[in-house]
Amino acid sequence: MLPGRQNESMASSGSTLLLTLLLAVGLLFFLRAASKDRTTTVEVRSSRPALEVLPALISWLEQRGWRAAGGDPERRHLVYRAAVASSPALALLLSLLGSVGAACLGLVLRQLWPLLSWWPLLLALLGPLAGVLYRRRAQREEAVELRLISHDSATGSAVKLRAHRDELIALELELGPQLGLFSDANLLASPI
Repeated sequence: MLPGRQNESMASSGSTLLLTLLLAVGLLFFLRAASKDRTTTVEVRSSRPALEVLPALISWLEQRGWRAAGGDPERRHLVYRAAVASSPALALLLSLLGSVGAACLGLVLRQLWPLLSWWPLLLALLGPLAGVLYRRRAQREEAVELRLISHDSATGSAVKLRAHRDELIALELELGPQLGLFSDANLLASPI
């Protein structure tokens, strides 16, 4: 190979290696974001009395698999807990992306150092670790906390909720129209 061609090939392989490593960093950030805790606190108001709103909220939570885990009656505070499962489809996607990315890194390493033969392609076997890491980080016990703020029959009721963002969105979509719920923060329009 001509000396000019060899330098050009090495520069090209070096930039490809850099891009492949950036791809790996992107996968790590995606993995971290997929299992990130998105607990949010929101104040929900209704024109209906608390004796109508709270039983409906509790019934809805129990139907979704949440179980009572205590609270403080004096502070009008309830806590519900449930085990949250990871998404098998997302775990599979992350495993696939990890395998393809590791195989690409192996190909680039083989191109840079031909003496390694085909051994760098074995990096693809590390790909399923991304799915395993996601499953471990995403499976956890989460809580929904309810605290009755006001319960005036003339002005309605206000409840402060602390829960995962997705659970609050589901509550707003399913119970909002039925109970006339409105919140101080529009969860449906907020960014992820």
